[in-house]
Amino acid sequence: MPPAALAPIFAVYKYALAPVGPLAWLGASISALDLAAAFRLAVVLRQLREAFLQEYTSSTSATANGDHGQRARPSVESRARTRDFATTLVMVYGGEAVVAPWLGIQPSFLLSGSIPALYLGAQVLVDFLPSVPFPSIHNEAPLAVLDAFTRATLLCNIVPTVVTNHVSSVVSSSPWTLLVTALIMANGGPLFTNALSLLHPTPIGLTTPPELLPYGWTATDLWVAPVVTGLYATLTHAQPFFALLHELLYTVLSPVGLASFNGHKELQPVDPDTARAVCVLVLGSLFVTRTVKTFGGASIWSTPGRTVGGTVAQKSMVNGSGGAKKTKTQ
Repeated sequence: MPPAALAPIFAVYKYALAPVGPLAWLGASISALDLAAAFRLAVVLRQLREAFLQEYTSSTSATANGDHGQRARPSVESRARTRDFATTLVMVYGGEAVVAPWLGIQPSFLLSGSIPALYLGAQVLVDFLPSVPFPSIHNEAPLAVLDAFTRATLLCNIVPTVVTNHVSSVVSSSPWTLLVTALIMANGGPLFTNALSLLHPTPIGLTTPPELLPYGWTATDLWVAPVVTGLYATLTHAQPFFALLHELLYTVLSPVGLASFNGHKELQPVDPDTARAVCVLVLGSLFVTRTVKTFGGASIWSTPGRTVGGTVAQKSMVNGSGGAKKTKTQ
């Protein structure tokens, strides 16, 4: 793939990953991409809480006006700030909290409090806003591109680094460990949030998350995590298995400049920045396509702020917000 085609992505990462000056002076290594991811997640979580509340209230009213013999539904619980804080932390660190003990590593939230504080601070600021825009094709399509950048950072920088730098050679060279780690770290938070009904207005309770319902495995966020991490590992030869896979895919990747031999007839790995940029293109295409399908292509020409085809809750936007996870190690 010509470097010129990826130049805009290189430029975005160059500035987005640079530490924010005022925060760096305070000793917090937080980048602009971290800030964008934190506020993106805070807005999505508020949108979901409001959507679930509206959906629950309307369905409860319909039940009250209909069959009075049905079992009484749980009442709306008074919203506590601590529950919202817990929801945010579960979304961000749920997957890491599962993976870290099995890999024998310290979770990043125990090593530094700067990123957790950033996400909680963003949530407080967003909650103080009078209102947030209702999701529509007009605002979600551009944000899908932001999700691609944040998700690529997680799947191409954080996950491979955690696995390939492991002290055990068995773990560091295992492609299965790499792909499972990507799957859990990218989807653990949303899965626990859905399973515990943390965003619903009712008391916390166990329920089947959308990922475990029929055809839940088809959700883009679920399968794209191991696929993109596998693509990045293949291009960069992160592990011996993926180096061999890169060689097997030479005829497919060489026409787009992602596979070439050196003078010694050895297949060269793609540099990490180029491989990550390719992953951004893949993720961006998938996320924008999902956004158009979710909100309806016809709504592009309709009034901004309206959606087509159901409520936000019915569209399972929790999975779509998975891209707004922490974007750097701490």
